[in-house]
Amino acid sequence: MIARVAALPREVRQYLLVTGNYWAFTLTDGALRMLVVLYFHQLGYSALEVALLFLFYEFFGVVTNLVGGWLGARLGLNRTMNLGLGLQVFALAMLLVPVAWLSVPWVMAAQALSGIAKDLNKMSAKSAIKTLVPAGDAGHPALYRWVALLTGSKNALKGVGFFLGGLLLTLIGFQGAILVMAVMLAGVLALSLVRLDADLGRAKAKPKFREILSKSRAINVLSAARLFLFGARDVWFVVALPVFLATQFGWDSWRVGGFLALWVIGYGAVQAMAPRITGRHAGRSAAILWAAGLAALPALIALGLEWQPHIMLLGGLLLFGAVFAVNSSLHSFLIVKLARADGVSLDVGFYYMANAMGRLIGTLLSGWLYMSGGLTATLWVSSAMLAATVAISLALPKEA
Repeated sequence: MIARVAALPREVRQYLLVTGNYWAFTLTDGALRMLVVLYFHQLGYSALEVALLFLFYEFFGVVTNLVGGWLGARLGLNRTMNLGLGLQVFALAMLLVPVAWLSVPWVMAAQALSGIAKDLNKMSAKSAIKTLVPAGDAGHPALYRWVALLTGSKNALKGVGFFLGGLLLTLIGFQGAILVMAVMLAGVLALSLVRLDADLGRAKAKPKFREILSKSRAINVLSAARLFLFGARDVWFVVALPVFLATQFGWDSWRVGGFLALWVIGYGAVQAMAPRITGRHAGRSAAILWAAGLAALPALIALGLEWQPHIMLLGGLLLFGAVFAVNSSLHSFLIVKLARADGVSLDVGFYYMANAMGRLIGTLLSGWLYMSGGLTATLWVSSAMLAATVAISLALPKEA
């Protein structure tokens, strides 16, 4: 097995290493989120206090993607990826202190570091694909497959991480679970420090800090579309949906968590298969068509909630997840395709900054809209944000 891997082209071996890093990080990220939610709920934290634990995690995603892309271009993607792994190990270590020290500010700080680590790792992995795809394959189908595989497998593993967090908490407790994950990730970091190319993704011309804002019209348009796309998902998925399932359907926390974990795994599987679903049609027209189809789904779910809430919500959620996964894969491919070859992480970082901003806006709106108008209000706003995604995508260059 080792000999077969050693015989692979250098680019493929580097891609496998980047993907392995990303997978390991994603498992710990998903598991940590579930551990924090369940453990601190057991300690008697209120729902608001638990939600506050993740506030900085989301906020720092916006900052990290913007600055991280610049760092990746100047220092190399190997360093930003390894920095992300190291910060995650440190964030996990912060949670190994005695229980009496685990105050809300302390855990928020640990989650802030984890959020920074996650986005450094993600930005590095997504940017690295542009530099690792063999020159003859960088045009269309191969690049699309590589991006879809990395993105889809990541989201599937995040769902697995949800299960892993609950399982470890049950078997070895909170601190035991944190220790196991920290040791595992430290081993991955050690391998990455030795094996990952030193100059991976480093720009030939050192970009200035003011260049963190994209000058490319195509990147700006795609980033704006991405902001509304992910805002439309999180505006009903993050807060409103779990609360609705618990209060209106009477599901306990394990059932809610298990269902959402399975949804994320299925979502990731569809993302990985997106090239087979769309075929060679993965440009501007496909992005507009699939976004238009997605825009109708939240509105249809909202209209059907009064008729058959279980069928419409659960069936609609599964369909929404599948269509959203294809949209996400198309966008992920387009950003890697449109990004500049030299200093790719600048464009990718700016794009994922918009992604993080959309998630943050969606999360904040989700709680406020649910309190004022229920799940139906969040679904209508989701549909409107997706319509905005379609409108913005019309401005993408025709050759995209």
